[in-house]
Amino acid sequence: MVVAIAGAHGKIAMRLSTRLAARGDSVIGLIRNPDHGADLQAAGVEPVVCDLEQATVEEIAAQAARADAAVFAAGAGPGSGAQRKLTMDRDGAIKLLEATAERAVPYVIVSSVGAENPPDDDDVFSVYLRAKAEADAAVQASERNWTIVRPGRLTDDPGTGRIRIDASPFRGEVPREDVAAVLDAVLHDQRAARRILYVNRGEQPVEQALEKAFQS
Repeated sequence: MVVAIAGAHGKIAMRLSTRLAARGDSVIGLIRNPDHGADLQAAGVEPVVCDLEQATVEEIAAQAARADAAVFAAGAGPGSGAQRKLTMDRDGAIKLLEATAERAVPYVIVSSVGAENPPDDDDVFSVYLRAKAEADAAVQASERNWTIVRPGRLTDDPGTGRIRIDASPFRGEVPREDVAAVLDAVLHDQRAARRILYVNRGEQPVEQALEKAFQS
């Protein structure tokens, strides 16, 4: 499988890329900063400089043309203002969705708990959740096989491999490594199609947690 990942130098994406490479999958890593290319190459990723905020849908499509699946793991980052939440977290996700529409490849997006009912005030985090909600709505309205993963508060703690996955919102925290494990799993399981999955720390191994979620 060839997977195109937007935000490929991010903390979740780098962990996901390592897992995909271990499976024998190929990764096209879309990055904004060319200085990050060496890190991706060291992880076995093919780096492609493609700024989703500036590139056209056609330009993104050309870079992702070989992909069998697409993952949106990009984000404006915690230090960015409200405007970039819209141009990256919302518009970037929608551009990647449109850019990979012709081949209708599966589309996985990293969202956030809270996007199901975002606040309407002008706080930057509220704008971020609305941006995520609007991106998720565009994904759900598409005819693609999509999966929306909504983790709680992300940490850099070592992954435990034990999580809780639910179709209904719940709060918590989760290591980025464990989110990457979920993304890896849903990319390779057709039952994840057209599902919203909330993910946080829990007691079950990833595969068991997914099995339970798929039965709900």
